[in-house]
Amino acid sequence: MKCPFCSHPDTQVVETRVAEDGGFVRRRRQCGHCEKRFTTYERPEVSLPVIVKKDGRRIDYDRSKLRGSFSLALRKRPVPIDKVDLALEHVEDKLRTLGAREVQTHLIGELVMAELQKLDKVAYIRYASVYRSFEDIDQFKSIVDEVTTPPPAAKKDGARKKD
Repeated sequence: MKCPFCSHPDTQVVETRVAEDGGFVRRRRQCGHCEKRFTTYERPEVSLPVIVKKDGRRIDYDRSKLRGSFSLALRKRPVPIDKVDLALEHVEDKLRTLGAREVQTHLIGELVMAELQKLDKVAYIRYASVYRSFEDIDQFKSIVDEVTTPPPAAKKDGARKKD
């Protein structure tokens, strides 16, 4: 591997670690010329499906576009970047497990919404308002009610019995 600092081709692996989930290998390397250290990540290459846009165009999957969607929805929200990375991994894992060669954009939108709902309710509402093309206040109200209303099981447990 070539050194990213001086471009010397001679680098040496100093330390190797496997990620907790086993999804990738992290390697610390040191350049034999400038002696600077850097980290590389080794992941298995698995192809993701082609994305079919609403107008019928087909484009290759692009992680940076997905990250951009998350970043826009999470703008100025207190969500750590490692949680965003994990959410991206969840979406990609679901796309891989589908085994489909092509996926409609609406499916990706639904996967993103599911991950945003777990990460941050405000970001979820932001994304949903654009993704679902809200046109009136009632649509906003219904999605806000959806995230603020406790699930039915929680209502039962939290309700007091009248004697």
